[in-house]
Amino acid sequence: MEQFLTAESLISLFTLVLMEVVLGIDNVIFVSIVMNRLPAEKRPAARRIWMLTGIAVRIILLLCIGYIVRAVNPLFHIGSHGFSLRDLIMLGGGLFLLIKTTLEIHHKLEGEETTTEGKNGNKPITSMLNVVGQIIVIDTVFSFDSIITAVGLAKQVPVMIIAVVIAMIVMFLFAPRISDFIHKHPTLKMLALSFLVMVGAILIVEGWDAEKAHDLHLKNYVYFAMAFSFGVEMLNMRVRKGQGKPVELKEPKL
Repeated sequence: MEQFLTAESLISLFTLVLMEVVLGIDNVIFVSIVMNRLPAEKRPAARRIWMLTGIAVRIILLLCIGYIVRAVNPLFHIGSHGFSLRDLIMLGGGLFLLIKTTLEIHHKLEGEETTTEGKNGNKPITSMLNVVGQIIVIDTVFSFDSIITAVGLAKQVPVMIIAVVIAMIVMFLFAPRISDFIHKHPTLKMLALSFLVMVGAILIVEGWDAEKAHDLHLKNYVYFAMAFSFGVEMLNMRVRKGQGKPVELKEPKL
């Protein structure tokens, strides 16, 4: 117990919690947008499932840390380029995020959510199982990336597990506020979706060549662009406050 109360362990814990929360921003945005497709009464349950599965996935990955470290070794080659398990996860997750985000933009701007006729009338085709499945898929991708980062910041697995649990609880507590804020402001929602498109592209680049992506610091540019755009929009909202009703994006019919 004393080894966890040392200055080094506490600094590692604080740094790792902060890093996990920062890296989890894109995860929270994705979860918030997807969960808005559910009826309001089902969202709290979906958020709890997201938190529990997120913690479980990260703990399992941390307990399998030895295998994760070896996951950077190539499984096969295409020409002279080798692909590891991590590369495949990043590529698959990036493609999934690009497709899902593009479809989400289409639904918000172009068309209405398709509904199916049931015994009680029209019901949304988006189900709890569908939403939870999407959350688990993308959360696994982000978890894999954040766990690899955690390995470089902390040496003790228990410290990593504690940090992951704290970070997930923090994200869980702030997710409803972020979701409601994004949902009320159409421009922020489109900025968030654009941000997810860039994140998906970065995941594909990292899956193709992680070293070059790291050397180029692509995530830093994306986070800066998003923060700058968010700041500009906040100023714009302040200036135009009360000057008219914002455009309404299309939402699923419940």
